[in-house]
Amino acid sequence: MSSPADPASPRKPPRPVTRAVLDRMALAYLERYASSAENLRRVLARKVERRCRLRGEEPEAALALVEEAVARAAASGLVDDTAYTEARVASLRRRGGSRRAIAAKLAAKGVDAETVGAALARDAQARAEDDPDADPEREAAWALARRRRLGPYRTAARAENRDKDIARLARAGFPYGVARQVVDGAIDGEDG
Repeated sequence: MSSPADPASPRKPPRPVTRAVLDRMALAYLERYASSAENLRRVLARKVERRCRLRGEEPEAALALVEEAVARAAASGLVDDTAYTEARVASLRRRGGSRRAIAAKLAAKGVDAETVGAALARDAQARAEDDPDADPEREAAWALARRRRLGPYRTAARAENRDKDIARLARAGFPYGVARQVVDGAIDGEDG
């Protein structure tokens, strides 16, 4: 008799895709990750296609159930694109994400541009309420410079790496003027 770890032993095919199986898949994914509705749809579709391929079935019938599972998750409040977008905007801003980079990351997760724009506007408004002179792009550029040790956070050869640091911030989606201000700036309490 062969053991379960034996590669020669025949594997039992996975269970067929049903409504209950899809709901469990969605819940298992959402327990671990926050997600947009479109991202959940993509994840479930990949899982369904893989399971159907292992069973030797055509996935079309099972893929129709994916839309229903996503709709149930959204109706129960497990998936909320607006809340997901606002949380991701806040998180990415803290980490030093530019407006362009945030929009691109959220578009890749299937969030529409209108929802992203509204979340970015709310984030900027909230920051302006705390500090009327706040510039979210500049604050994010400073956060990225601090994390990546660019510009004033560089320990050595700051002048020699000036252009590289500006280019790094520009590749991260920051406008040239903001990148130059950050790289040429001084950390509060230090001379530049």
